[in-house]
Amino acid sequence: MLTVEPHPLLEVAAFTAAFPAPLGMIASSDTVRALLAAADAPAPMRADDAVRAAVRDLLRHGGYKPTGRGKPSSEYLLRAVSEGALASINAVVDACNAVSLHSGLPISVVDLDRARAPFRVALAPPGTRHVFNASGQEIDLGGLVGLFDAEGPCANAVKDAQRTKTSAETQRVLVVVWGTRALPGRAQGAAAWYRGLLAEVGATTEEFRADTDRRAEA
Repeated sequence: MLTVEPHPLLEVAAFTAAFPAPLGMIASSDTVRALLAAADAPAPMRADDAVRAAVRDLLRHGGYKPTGRGKPSSEYLLRAVSEGALASINAVVDACNAVSLHSGLPISVVDLDRARAPFRVALAPPGTRHVFNASGQEIDLGGLVGLFDAEGPCANAVKDAQRTKTSAETQRVLVVVWGTRALPGRAQGAAAWYRGLLAEVGATTEEFRADTDRRAEA
């Protein structure tokens, strides 16, 4: 169960995936490699300026400023592909990048063996920070909607926490698609597409049901 705190714009989709072997032993599919080759590669979803604006509005809701180095991860991917700088990481992250690039929605991937339940989605309080890369750099998360586990913030639509990122040993992940009600159904569509891509490399997936208190949103 994923507890989602009230948010007027957020439309989240989540699922778990289990792989038949550690990710270091699984190659990305030909389908994913083709999707990562170019932003205009044939794909079932297509991002545009309206999608990008809606995602930025989602991130702004709590006071976060999605600009510069703090822009949505989906926008970073678009730039990386245009510059030929999007390298392969592993099968689950490559598929994540492919779906995020073409859907325009940020997506988080968390190693379930490096995170601790329970999980919840909420706005980060002012002053919240986490390390997002191996060199120890931090991001200020104040006002940004994100995923928290028992130890604190672990993922969001900008930069996921280093402590719960995947590795060559990863075999179980939690995926969160950061959608918006301004684009109804898009998060679920992106999640379904992502699950299909993972099935191509032998993963089994299961919806991670989001529990939202609608009464609190009224």
